[in-house]
Amino acid sequence: MFDHVVFGVSDYAASKAFFLQALEPLGVAVVLEGPLGVELSPKGGKASLCLFQTQEKPAHLHLAFTADNRQQVEAFYHAALEAGGKDNGAPGLRPRYHANYYAAFVIGPDGHNIEVVCHEPGG
Repeated sequence: MFDHVVFGVSDYAASKAFFLQALEPLGVAVVLEGPLGVELSPKGGKASLCLFQTQEKPAHLHLAFTADNRQQVEAFYHAALEAGGKDNGAPGLRPRYHANYYAAFVIGPDGHNIEVVCHEPGG
């Protein structure tokens, strides 16, 4: 549905480092960087996340990224915590959404709720 999501961050360097480390298990890397900010996407990906420095205080976002498997969800969670994220829900099933909803949640540098979810059955 989305081509790209763009939002401002209060500390560009810290946010760029956080998202690169936290989303590395999903294959996310810098696609383009310039004076207007950075674009992050998996290699060959069709959607991207774009960050730029701002002094404005944006409302907190909930960003959910798709994982191919549950191991990527777990790797994201640990990478995000190591990158300075705060726990907001350890990897696990969320059956209130559906039987195979396996997700983890962390709070990023600007207070955004960052989620990685796998909808595939375990195994």
